[in-house]
Amino acid sequence: MLIAFEGGEGTGKSTQVAALAAALHADGFRVRCTFEPGGTPAGQQIRQIVLGSSHALDARAEALLFAADRANHVATVIGPALRAGEVVLTDRFLDSSLAYQGAGRSLSVDEVRDLSRWAIGTLTPDLTVVLDLPVAEGLRRAGKRGSADRLESETLHFHERVRQAFLAYAAAEPDRYAVVDATGSRTSVAAAVRAAVGAVLSRRPASPAREPTAVAPGGGAQRTGDPGEVAT
Repeated sequence: MLIAFEGGEGTGKSTQVAALAAALHADGFRVRCTFEPGGTPAGQQIRQIVLGSSHALDARAEALLFAADRANHVATVIGPALRAGEVVLTDRFLDSSLAYQGAGRSLSVDEVRDLSRWAIGTLTPDLTVVLDLPVAEGLRRAGKRGSADRLESETLHFHERVRQAFLAYAAAEPDRYAVVDATGSRTSVAAAVRAAVGAVLSRRPASPAREPTAVAPGGGAQRTGDPGEVAT
């Protein structure tokens, strides 16, 4: 099972990934936690370019770099974990490219989607959790982590377009998305996330992990401070 966490800056995605991983582990699941960009060794270098670089990046170049990160991420981390029967929790996935490079950068959303689909095949999250928070509050929370990266430094209007894009994707496919109000406490948000995941799990028969499309065996990487693999 693949669960993606999406949302704007400062919505608490990594915090909620860790909380859900702990809850699923307690229920007996084997869990793999990962993130984009940078969930592989090569991806760490891409992350530095797209988020840490002070140099200007063309919007199309940015979209290509995120797609390259995702292709390697699926091939070497997500795909092998799914085949091993793990529940994969990823902090950002395809919808982040659609929202940030499509809606945010005003590129063609269809072209950005086609680019990522070429990179990862038909692999789609079983559930996408959108953590929703007013833009100003999210940026305020993100600012507590330290200096803003390239995307966090964008205008309020940019981040509002991103937020509305996530909400639009969720509204278009309510069976595959869960929008969670992230203004509450960590505990209340975690409870809402767990309820959404539980609803999906209850609809799934017990069976071996599905075989994802267009992925290959490989290794994995963890971000410092993230829970990484949690196995029983």
